[in-house]
Amino acid sequence: MLAYIVRRIALMVPTLIGIMLISFVVVQFAPGGPIERVIAQLTGEGSSATQRISGGGGDFGGGGGSGAGSSDPASSKYRGAQGLDPAFIKQLEVQFGFDKPAHERFGKMLWDYARFDFGRSYFRDISVIDLIKEKMPVSISLGLWMMLITYAISIPLGIAKAVRDGSRFDVWTSAVIIIGYAIPSFLFAILLIIVFAGGSFFSIFPLRGLTSDNWDQLSLGAKILDYFWHLVLPITSMVLGAFATMALLTKNSFLDEIRKQYVVTARMKGLSERSVLYRHVFRNAMLIIIAGFPGAFVGAFFSGSLLIETIFSLDGLGLLGFESVLNRDYPVVFANLYIFSLVGLFVNLLSDLTYSWVDPRIDFETRDV
Repeated sequence: MLAYIVRRIALMVPTLIGIMLISFVVVQFAPGGPIERVIAQLTGEGSSATQRISGGGGDFGGGGGSGAGSSDPASSKYRGAQGLDPAFIKQLEVQFGFDKPAHERFGKMLWDYARFDFGRSYFRDISVIDLIKEKMPVSISLGLWMMLITYAISIPLGIAKAVRDGSRFDVWTSAVIIIGYAIPSFLFAILLIIVFAGGSFFSIFPLRGLTSDNWDQLSLGAKILDYFWHLVLPITSMVLGAFATMALLTKNSFLDEIRKQYVVTARMKGLSERSVLYRHVFRNAMLIIIAGFPGAFVGAFFSGSLLIETIFSLDGLGLLGFESVLNRDYPVVFANLYIFSLVGLFVNLLSDLTYSWVDPRIDFETRDV
């Protein structure tokens, strides 16, 4: 098993480089960029934009200069740069690192990222790693509680449906699950706001944030209650679709195992139904649930809550990544991609190791990686 782990970790390096390379190439051909964004702000808002940008990213030099009509290539290759001083455009290129060839910039990025040095945000006066740490508690709160509640509901419900397959309970719960799966989480979130957050009917739950304004003045018990009070609506919105998928997956997995010969043999030996279900069927049926854990984990923590964060004004990683792409804040975009990819690769490895722990018959050493 140790040799398998070493091989998998070794393969993570070219996989990660490939992900970053493809993304880097796509960005090179994407329209717009941080320099063009600065130019758009300058031409649209005048000197106030220059002052704000200089404060966030360093000294960008003067504003619009006397370079009107210049044929300088540094100005002509950026949309809207005509009429600006070519020296100012070149200074922007140096500031953002675009004065170097693409291969040099990519190599430097890989070297920095290997040391977890993600630089500073282009348009926020903060380092990227500090920015991610600042947004992490929101995403952890949403992802952790969504995963716990989803598994706590889905696994017992799926087992109950498998045991009572075809019964009235199975039919009615399947109807509820299908309806829950069909309703988009963001639409359900809006409905919850209208009904329970002061939209049109009741004003029971808060509309935004994870804590109240008087959080610092609350006692420990009151802080805990306030925290969960704020989580009720967003977590309910996220769990709706997730538990439906997991419950049906659990049911089908258990049905497949219950119909196998070893279950019939166990029953013929006189074992109780509970013993057959939890001592024999459970371990084999849970393998497929474990297989889906990495994707669910990464999605819940890092990419599955963008709309929910936006609707409930929760400033987490999903919203950060989306805004960074819109603003062409490339250090934040690539840092998010690098961290998410790295976490995903390690969680996949952890999933394989969990396979072996749940079922010792699985031996990854006997097959190619």
